[in-house]
Formats: sequence, structure tokens, C-alpha cells
Amino acid sequence: MKLRVSLPDQTLEVIDDAGRVTLAYPVSTAANGAGEESGSFCTPRGRHIVRARIGAGLPLGSVFVARRPTGEIYTPELGEAQPARDWILTRILWLSGKEPGYNRLGSCDTMRRYIYIHGTPDECFAQVPRSHGCIRMRGEDLVALFDQVPIHAPVEIIA
Repeated sequence: MKLRVSLPDQTLEVIDDAGRVTLAYPVSTAANGAGEESGSFCTPRGRHIVRARIGAGLPLGSVFVARRPTGEIYTPELGEAQPARDWILTRILWLSGKEPGYNRLGSCDTMRRYIYIHGTPDECFAQVPRSHGCIRMRGEDLVALFDQVPIHAPVEIIA
């Protein structure tokens, strides 16, 4: 199994070992477009792997800060009270680049940039580029995906 994220289509596809697309989910990638440099707030392209799976078994809407659950569960009221907060919810699939000099090591390192596939508030989700570099998904979609994706699963991000 591998994952393919299409920046133009704002989709994430699950591809089986025979190369067939078995599932597709809407996503939201970076408002700043594609790019690999630290501080760019862009979504990095190329070959990656899932380096860490965070949040297994936590409730839908669990809030994370620095990859740790805060104990909060997101509600629209919490969102209204903190409108500037960049919500990381439900689960985290932390990505690591596989291409030295492009998305791994130095100033372009995907993992050091803290690029994740993560949940976002469903009422704020739109299948358009809006993130700060990460790949955002609806909570229920992310739980379904998370339960299928093993550690070190390949992830290709295409522009």
C-alpha cells in the first residue's frame, strides 16, 4: 500500500500493491502551494514515508499541540473562542522525506518542518489549499485512513 497526494486535485489516494486506487479522500494542502524550504509554509513534493503514527485510539476531535494530546476535544465553540489557532485534530501521520537535498536533510527536511497528514475542524474544511504546509483531512476520513496505514508506508506528493 502507498498513498499519493495530488496538490492540483486536492486529493489523497490509497493505492494497493497492484497499483489500483482503492480509496480517495478530499484534502487541503498549503495555501502557499508546493515547496520544500523551511519557513515557506508550502507542502513539500516528492517521495516520503510515514515516520510516526500519533493518536491511535483517541476520540474524534482530540486536540494536539506539539504532537501531544492536550486533553481537549474540539467543538465549534472552542474554535470560536480561539479563531487564530491552527487546529491539529484526531490523528497525526508525521511525514519524512526520502530524497536527500530535496525533501530530506538541511533546510528542506520534511520531518524537521513538522509536515503531517492531520485532522482539521470539519466545519472549516474545504477541498482547497488553506494549510500552512500540512495535509489536512476531515476527522472521520482521517480515522479510516489512519487505521489502514502502517508505519513507513510510502507517500508520494505530486504537483
